[in-house]
Amino acid sequence: MDDPHLPFHPPLVAILRGVTPDAVVAHVEALLEAGVNAIEIPTGSPDWARSVALAVAACGERALAGAGTVLETAHLDALQAAGGRLVVTPNVRPTLIREACARGFTIAAGVATASEAFDALEAGAQMLKLFPAAVYGPALPRALRSVLPPVPLLAVGGITVDNLGDYLAAGCSGAAVGGELYRPGQAPARTLANAQRFVAAWQAHSR
Repeated sequence: MDDPHLPFHPPLVAILRGVTPDAVVAHVEALLEAGVNAIEIPTGSPDWARSVALAVAACGERALAGAGTVLETAHLDALQAAGGRLVVTPNVRPTLIREACARGFTIAAGVATASEAFDALEAGAQMLKLFPAAVYGPALPRALRSVLPPVPLLAVGGITVDNLGDYLAAGCSGAAVGGELYRPGQAPARTLANAQRFVAAWQAHSR
C-alpha cells in the first residue's frame, strides 16, 4: 500500500488531541523515533498554534506538522504563522480548501461520500480523509476506490492496530490515529510504544 503520492511514509498521521505546549516536543520526538512523520494538532487543543510551532521546530525536515479540525481562515492564518504545513479538515469547505491550496499547504479533507470526495479534489485537496471511518467500515473505501482517481485516502476515526489492515486492504493508503496513539497526560514512552505498534501493523499489511 505504499503510495508515491503521499508526502510522508509510512502514511500514518499522529493526532495529538489535547496536547499542551509544555508536553508536545517530547511526544513529537517519540513519534519521530517510531517512524511516524506526520503530526496533527487539533485546533481545540490548548494553545494549539504554539504547539504547532514547537512541533515544527522539533520536526525540522523529518516530518510534516500542522493542524487538524481546521474550519476557518483564522485557523489558516495561525497555522501559517506557526510554520505548519499540514491542514486537516473534518469536512468539505471548498472555499477554505482553495485558500489553503493557494497558500501552499498540504491538505487532507474530511469526506464520507463520493460527492464530497470529488468536491474536495476539485477544490484542490491533495488527500482525502475518510471520516469517521469506523462508522462506515471498510466497505466504504472499497466502494469509493472504484470511482476515485488514484489519490491518497486516509482512514480516520476508530482506527486501531487490529483493524488497520482491513482498511488498507479495502483501498486506504494509510490512516490518522488519535486516542489509540496519544491521550493527554500519558508518558512519551507510552506514545513511543503505541506508535511503534501502529508502524509495525502498517508495515505488516503493506507488503
